[in-house]
Amino acid sequence: MPGPDLTHGPHLIYFADPMCSWCYGFAPVIDAITRRFGADLPIRLVLGGLRPGTTAAMDAATRAAIRVHWQHVQEASGQPFDHAFFDRPEFIYDTEPACRAVVVLRRHGMAAALAALHAVQSAFYAANRDVTQAATLAEIAAAQGVPAAAFLADFAAPAAQEETRRDFAFSQGAGVTGFPTLLAGTGAGDAYAMVTEGFRPADRLLPALERWRAALG
Repeated sequence: MPGPDLTHGPHLIYFADPMCSWCYGFAPVIDAITRRFGADLPIRLVLGGLRPGTTAAMDAATRAAIRVHWQHVQEASGQPFDHAFFDRPEFIYDTEPACRAVVVLRRHGMAAALAALHAVQSAFYAANRDVTQAATLAEIAAAQGVPAAAFLADFAAPAAQEETRRDFAFSQGAGVTGFPTLLAGTGAGDAYAMVTEGFRPADRLLPALERWRAALG
């Protein structure tokens, strides 16, 4: 997988999807982990694929269910949402393009990947931008310092599609069934430990990670 080799020493693996509302709610927690541990506990981002390849527009039941999820995430995390999204006459909730965009930007390193993930999340949830569209994703990439033309060329290439599929397969192979999921490991051949499967606030996760790091010596 592109990015720095995090297989040696303590690290976290973060399984997320840019269009997963609970992952958006979890963004401040990831930021808190990065501020607290920095390079001592690097994060490896894997794109999970919440709804890749969806082709049908949302029906009324799906729209209502998503609205409820957004309300719960907003209450739990305090993250801002633009509910004008639900005024769209129709929307195809295909998360593959957004995942692929983050995969492409991850080639610039894991810090860039996490920044890109947060940027796509904010664009979709807080600004009601259509992150299923390549043009929108290119604008986000440009704001992250990657020229739009270069991004679009990489985004459209078969290599990016294959790399994204490998992320999805990795998630499935790891037994991940929901997002966000955060695992901790040492890269020493030991099994990974589950940190959280689903949203948990920083004040609950940070002490657990502190204890885990202390136990490693």
